[in-house]
Amino acid sequence: MPEALTVKDEKATEPTAAAPAPEKAAKPRSLWSDAWHDLRRNPLFVASAVLIALLLTMAFFPGLFTSADPRYANLDYYLQKPKWGNVFDKDWLGYDVQGRSIYARVIYGARASIAVAVAVTAIVTLLGTVVGMLAGYFGGWIDTLLSRITDIFFGVPFILGAMVVLTSFEVRALYVVILALAFLGWTQIARVARGSVLTIKNADYVQAAKALGASTPRILLKHIVPNAIAPVIVVATIALGGYISAEATLSFLGIGLAEPTVSWGVDISSGQEQLRNQPSILMIPSFMVSVTVLAFIMLGDAVRNALDPKLR
Repeated sequence: MPEALTVKDEKATEPTAAAPAPEKAAKPRSLWSDAWHDLRRNPLFVASAVLIALLLTMAFFPGLFTSADPRYANLDYYLQKPKWGNVFDKDWLGYDVQGRSIYARVIYGARASIAVAVAVTAIVTLLGTVVGMLAGYFGGWIDTLLSRITDIFFGVPFILGAMVVLTSFEVRALYVVILALAFLGWTQIARVARGSVLTIKNADYVQAAKALGASTPRILLKHIVPNAIAPVIVVATIALGGYISAEATLSFLGIGLAEPTVSWGVDISSGQEQLRNQPSILMIPSFMVSVTVLAFIMLGDAVRNALDPKLR
């Protein structure tokens, strides 16, 4: 008996193994972090982002791609054919009717075309978001008034209305084209913002903020805008490529940007007369416009798929 008690006591005094610690619950991701997680794995987003980064580098730092002056003209190079062997040289893509390097003008032309598109997108996004947010949140006569004003502007054809606005100015500078495109381009974003606000303003967190006495500006800026901005960003990203195309169209018609501004649209307008003699004058800037528009449309599609839970 004493031996059995001794063995029992020894077993009782043996240390027990520590219980495994509970695994820490993963922190839930927000809409934006979840979207970024999906975008990094989307080949469409990666390809468009790389292409847009290259185009922005061309626009802001053209000296990295060529040292030639896009405005320098030498009639000795009149309609000289491209020299495909001299890659990234000023002779690479040939010369136009004034003896200017087409390659240099393509590089420097990205600055004006992208600057117009980015500036117009920023203006219409800000204006359209404010109009749509006020109309959707307050409702009543404010919604009716702002919606009817939006419908009036929406009924004007975009390119035709921009042509009318531009013809009223004697100077066809960069800021004039930006204002003309922004004057009629905010309506779609206003409609999208209004619809998004209408679905969010009755959410529980908005009602809780009202019950706690939060002011209207705080509710709009802290609760409405962060949760309603996703569809606006998608529309603005896709529309940015459209504004590049609109600028090129207006310049091609002789109403948008003009010499001495270096722009893809200006080169397309001047190159149409030499389509048979030197097609590269027209084809190369047209190709750059098409690639740029495609890149922003691809980016917009990728962002839309990442921000819309129904498309996952």
